[in-house]
Amino acid sequence: MRELADTARRWAARHGTAVLARPLTERGFGPRHPGDAILIDADGNCHGTLYRGAFDRRLVEEAASLPPGHTSRVVPVAVHDDGVRDAGLTCGGQAEILLQPLASVPARWWELLAGGADAALVTWLDERRTHAVSTVVTRDGAADGPDVPPQAAECARERLVRHRAGREVHATDAGLCLVETCPAVPHLVVVGGGELAELLLAQAGLLGWRATVTSTAQDAGKLLVEHAACACLVMLSHEPDVDVPTLHTALTSGIPYVGALGSRHTQERRAAGLTEAGLGDDHLGRIHGPIGLDIGARTPAETAMAVCAEVLAALDR
Repeated sequence: MRELADTARRWAARHGTAVLARPLTERGFGPRHPGDAILIDADGNCHGTLYRGAFDRRLVEEAASLPPGHTSRVVPVAVHDDGVRDAGLTCGGQAEILLQPLASVPARWWELLAGGADAALVTWLDERRTHAVSTVVTRDGAADGPDVPPQAAECARERLVRHRAGREVHATDAGLCLVETCPAVPHLVVVGGGELAELLLAQAGLLGWRATVTSTAQDAGKLLVEHAACACLVMLSHEPDVDVPTLHTALTSGIPYVGALGSRHTQERRAAGLTEAGLGDDHLGRIHGPIGLDIGARTPAETAMAVCAEVLAALDR
């Protein structure tokens, strides 16, 4: 949903009628991004991606007929057999699509997404699901808006801490809630150059991550501190005046992943330098080395894939 942020803010500023559409429940359809959604304006224009446009026309019609005073509508959709091929989907499926006027979605939600920050949106639905009240919840559990059921707020916070994007319906003591989490995009900080650094940039791009290659401890440290919630360090440099201070910054700033490439001798030197700098076994144990999941990688391209796979696994812990 992050890619909708700029358009959502622009449409909201026009004071026009627009609708946010995304799945409330679904079955089938095959692999897809958990944050898929579309915006529909008063003229029937759509922005975003949802089931490769298979239901856009239907949703435009439903959005246009949203009754006055209602802040939501749930529309059932399904595609099977020939429709799957025509839409270019992996397989068929069925879903309930929540249509919610853009005006009832907090502006803060779009501000956080546009800024690359992580946040959750908890949408409280009434029994008939004709009214929706949305509240923004942040990583620390703070809610920006109407009260949120504790179960929904805790689910949102836990998923943000685990860096997991998703959309789930929760039956709470207070009613039905849709919890949507949009964690900050992982930012790969690669220290050191060469072919592997270039391939890590390419692999990160395929995953939709951000990535920066630098060769100095000063620049790397600044990036790690600025993006502590989502920065992931990949240390390729073997220079003592670069790797030790950068690893120290990474381990003390609480970033979710710290990996270091190097021989056993290099790893021992780094550990000695970090110990001398005052770090203990708890800190040193957070360094992934040898770097990357053990998938039998031999080539630089395979190693880049193994590193990113390890980063992904670490983010889900």
